[in-house]
Amino acid sequence: MLPGGSPSNFFIIIIITSLSITIWSSIYTVPSDSVAVVQRFGKFSSLEHPGLHFKLPLSIDNTTIVPVKRQLKQEFGFSTLGAGDPHQMPRLSQGLKETQMVTGDLNAALVEWVVQYRIDDPKKFLFEVREPAETLRYVSESVMREVVGDRTVDEVITIGRQEIESEALIKMQALSSKYAMGLRIDQVQLKNINPPEPVQASFNEVNQAQQEKEKLINEARRDYNKVIPLALGEKDQRIREADGYRLKRINEARGDADRFNALYLEYIKAPEVTTRRIYIETMQLVLPTIRSKIIIDENTTHILPLLHLGDIKMGDK
Repeated sequence: MLPGGSPSNFFIIIIITSLSITIWSSIYTVPSDSVAVVQRFGKFSSLEHPGLHFKLPLSIDNTTIVPVKRQLKQEFGFSTLGAGDPHQMPRLSQGLKETQMVTGDLNAALVEWVVQYRIDDPKKFLFEVREPAETLRYVSESVMREVVGDRTVDEVITIGRQEIESEALIKMQALSSKYAMGLRIDQVQLKNINPPEPVQASFNEVNQAQQEKEKLINEARRDYNKVIPLALGEKDQRIREADGYRLKRINEARGDADRFNALYLEYIKAPEVTTRRIYIETMQLVLPTIRSKIIIDENTTHILPLLHLGDIKMGDK
């Protein structure tokens, strides 16, 4: 018995304290990005959505908060400072070993990548596989070694990155579903891919040569795209000019032929009149172009050089 108090008051305080603790332990809150997995006597009971909930006290009901709407990630070959998930960072016992891979052409490469995933089924995540996040690391490493081992080192470092990411994503998701891990793989992203340190200098030289090759190819393509269209345009222009000249000559020839045929038809109808008209028209065209003119009749036998007709200018009297 407490000093200055009665036994009844002491028991009342104990009962009130026990009830308060019991009520407090029966209330729990589920965050907006999570669900609560309720276990009754250790057996799965229900899933509770975000909000305020009640459970049976005295460890009859136990709850586990699972962040189903949060995107989680695992990093291989590097680690982000301040990461709260122990399975996000590489295993200390492995170090850089998980990034050391052999390509299909028997070259060594250090491959760093990130796996982003979500918890799709909280029940499977908690009860079907022991340490599902750790299992995912083993699955991811196994799949990446398989995918990288099917390709050359040039494909892994340059042109094959996107294909590797897509294939690795499909295979990781297939294994996660097969093992009933309750996870959905959202993305597999390759980060730095480097050769081992002893050959890194030589590899950088090869990369420089490759970049120089691509630069020269691009410059050649640029010059090609600049010169060839211009030449094609000139070719088309000359073809069009030749076609125009051809059509012009054809039309002129056809016009001359039609005019001759028309003249011939008129000649057949009246040969003397047509001959005279042709003569007159011809003279009208020819005479204006002659500077000196001497007109004689049919009885003239010779011409005396009485005048210097060649010195007379046009228009002089």
